[in-house]
Amino acid sequence: MERYQPRTVVNRRALLRAGGAGALAIGGLGALAGCGIPPAGRPDGALGTSADRSARERAVAFSSWTGYIDAGADGKGHPTLDDFRRRTGIAVTYTEDINDNVEFFGKVSKQLTAGQDIGRDLVCVTDWMAGRMIRLGWAQRLDASHLPNAYANLAPAFRNPDWDPGRVHSYPWTGIPAVIAYNRKATGGRKVDSMSQLLEDPRLKGRVGLLSEMRDTVGLTLLDMGNRPEEVTADEYTAAITRLRRARDRGQIRRFTGNDYTGDLNKGDIAACIAWAGDLVQLQADNTDIQYAIPDAGYMLSSDNLLVPRNARHQRNAERLIDYYYQPKIAARLAAAISYVSPVAGLRDELAKIDKELADNSLIIPGEAMLAKAHAFRSLTAAEDKAFEAAFSELTGA
Repeated sequence: MERYQPRTVVNRRALLRAGGAGALAIGGLGALAGCGIPPAGRPDGALGTSADRSARERAVAFSSWTGYIDAGADGKGHPTLDDFRRRTGIAVTYTEDINDNVEFFGKVSKQLTAGQDIGRDLVCVTDWMAGRMIRLGWAQRLDASHLPNAYANLAPAFRNPDWDPGRVHSYPWTGIPAVIAYNRKATGGRKVDSMSQLLEDPRLKGRVGLLSEMRDTVGLTLLDMGNRPEEVTADEYTAAITRLRRARDRGQIRRFTGNDYTGDLNKGDIAACIAWAGDLVQLQADNTDIQYAIPDAGYMLSSDNLLVPRNARHQRNAERLIDYYYQPKIAARLAAAISYVSPVAGLRDELAKIDKELADNSLIIPGEAMLAKAHAFRSLTAAEDKAFEAAFSELTGA
């Protein structure tokens, strides 16, 4: 059995700051008709569509986050991308140049506003940023006739986000659960499984970590208060911020962090915190004192998503790359490498061939009971986004 070694905990979230087998099956229209999958049309007058050069330029430029793909045994190269090139003849230029959603938005927004090609055929951004780019008309409609694996194998939990109903412009790369984590040695063996404990248990005072990602920290707080992040109102948001501020002012919270909470949690300087599932899978491989809990009130599930930017030169090639990663065998290789939730249904058997422990880990393949507790933060208007982030920044000192 092939055994993947857990990656060092320097991954897609490492630099996050507050703002975030066989031949490749490419079906034609006839094959899709048999499956009941309609080809996606392009709306008349679609913004910035340009002649696709995929047929004569066998290339695709893919921008993503640090450590968010499989790596070779020597830490160099990306075996799945090499496999894609061998199967299709399409060379992938893979660049880890997305360090933060807002920073990346600032980097490309001027060109996109002007209707210019940004030199990228595929980008990976978090759900709320994907929604913003779609709303601005900066993402191409995807052609479903080029995405038979993606259409068939997308897990139900990811099929219909409110920011891209029906997945017309996007497909998820990974799901990102935000749950409660604790160091059993640092808590004296006590289980920590709720935001109420994080914010109010005096035994944890000064040893609590919260995330600098607003939708995760506020979302879990809203759930603990009996509110739904999918329907949050301004008053509910303000109440959650007030509760968090009181905990901060009492000295309950050690700090608000990005991915750098992992070292403190591992050492026990942070006794309990909000954590991302991919980090926990990697931490638990080396430290059995690291535990996690799904709060009874629920947890937050966000996603990072693949978009083809407006005026991309190689949309067809980008769609083939998306579809390639929706084959269960390929998806299993990716999941084994990065340890986040896979949005691809039916990969458990393939992942078990690589690592049975990973295949049985609900942080990578959640069961129905766990998925039933998942919540997503609703899409915000531009005005809400500005106001909500301003209040959160004041709280965290960002």
